[in-house]
Order: sequence, then C-alpha cells, then structure tokens
Amino acid sequence: MNETTHLSGKRIIVTGAARGIGASAARALAAAGATVTGLDIIEPSSGSPEVPGGGRLTHDLCDVSSRASVTQAFGRAAQIMGGLDVLIHVAGVQRYTPAEAITVEEWDLVVGINARGTMITNQAAFVHLKDRGGRIINFASAAGALGLRGCAHYAASKGAVLAWTRTIAQEWGHYGISANAIAPGIWTPMYNATRAGMTPEQIAAHDKGMAAMIPLGGKLGDPDTDMAPVLVFMASDASRFITGQTLAVDGGLMMVR
Repeated sequence: MNETTHLSGKRIIVTGAARGIGASAARALAAAGATVTGLDIIEPSSGSPEVPGGGRLTHDLCDVSSRASVTQAFGRAAQIMGGLDVLIHVAGVQRYTPAEAITVEEWDLVVGINARGTMITNQAAFVHLKDRGGRIINFASAAGALGLRGCAHYAASKGAVLAWTRTIAQEWGHYGISANAIAPGIWTPMYNATRAGMTPEQIAAHDKGMAAMIPLGGKLGDPDTDMAPVLVFMASDASRFITGQTLAVDGGLMMVR
C-alpha cells in the first residue's frame, strides 16, 4: 500500500469524533493503519469499534473550549499513543440567529468553541509536534470566506480559523509542521438538525438552491466517500509540501467565480 493510502505508524488526534465528519474520519484513519484517539465532549454512540487495516481507535472526553481539558486530553492521548503526528480538528458548533439579534452569550459560545477552540487545540498539538514536525488540519467553512446570512457569529469564527491557520503555517513551518484548513460541503447531523427546523416549502427551496450552487451532484457530499479519503491523504506523508491552504471539499460550492 502506498503512502497516500496507508498511515501505519501515524498517531492522530481527531476532535469532534463522536459523530458526523469527525467520527467518519477517525474510522477511516484507523482503517488506513493509524493509531487514532477521538476526542469529543460527548461519548460516541457506537463506542470504540474494531477497525480493519491494522490501526487502532480509542475515544476520550474533551471540551475544546477549555485549555485545561484540552491539555489533559492531549497529554493522555500522546502518552497512550507514544506521541503525536497529526491533529485533525473538526469540533465546532453552529447557531442560526440574525446578526442584529446575536447576544453576547451566543457570540461567546460560538466563537469560544470554533475560534478559541482552534487556538487551544493547535497550541496543545504544537507542544507534541515541535520537535519532530507533523500535520495540523483545521476545519473551517465557506462561511468564513464568503459570509453566511443568519450566522454572522459562525462566519466570523470560521474566518478566524482561516486566518489563524494561514498564520501558523508561516510561523510553525520551520518546525516541520504543516497547517491547512478544510472547508467542507458535507451532509452531517448538524445539517440534519437544520433541515428538521424547516418547513417542507423551505426544504424544497433550499434543495433547489443547493442544486444550482453545487456542480457535482447538486447536494452536500457524504462523510465516508467524499471527505474521509481526503483526510487520509492530508494525514499522510504525501501531503508534506502542502501548507497554508484552504481545501474546499464541497462539490464546487466555493469555487472562485
């Protein structure tokens, strides 16, 4: 198996690993041979399943907005795995509120988890990566580049993730650490919750709009088939010369126009 498809010897932390993209990524990375610790504020619904491919997947609890929680969880993971090579930081939240109605409390929640959580987890990973290099892959959003009506705080937090990622790519490159951001267009439980709050008429209008905006397939992608293989590649040695980039895995939703 070549370096783009096998991760034997790689030690990887995935945040937000209890469900959605994070859970899919953790399974795929372990199936590709990596030793993976999945972190989340909740327990995964399926426990820690056996995975093919010679890898290993375990889970631990972690609040990414808390430096103490992150430091402890990363320390436990690195000790159990024998070090750290890759951080894939997926954890995040989204709230829908008009810009003029966002409260300080809701702003602090969204920005605290999405932006501050990125800083805290990346700094915790840096402690383990600075002596030998590695990969940091942060999850941003097209909202951070384009804005998103009804989600100004979410868009602002993801814009911060993009700027932070480009900056650490410059600052930490001499340690052999690459840093890249993912802008996903993937169908997730969070997206299901959004659709559940829509009327049938709103869903029909939304789906018509998505069909017009996404050239490949006309709808959001699948975590297992469309996102997980990209993350396996980004965690591999084949991606070592890619840094400071935003990879839009979204069927063409965010292409330059």
